[in-house]
Amino acid sequence: MPQEPAEPGNDQGGNRPDPRLLEILVCPRTKTSLVYDEKRQELISRAARLAYPIRDGIPVMLEEEARPLDDEELRTLGRR
Repeated sequence: MPQEPAEPGNDQGGNRPDPRLLEILVCPRTKTSLVYDEKRQELISRAARLAYPIRDGIPVMLEEEARPLDDEELRTLGRR
């Protein structure tokens, strides 16, 4: 079965999460907003100090899959 073409303007071939989804997702631990890190393909929770991975355009919102953030990463995020 042929694959459907990527949406116009989507240069990652369908691996970028839907922007509408990113607007409504919150951290499962703290219920606070998340920051999308396009370069690392992660959703960042500053409050929980966790980075949730995005795999094949799908956010994996499980604490067990999240990467802990250190102080330096949090400082870097604060500058964005």
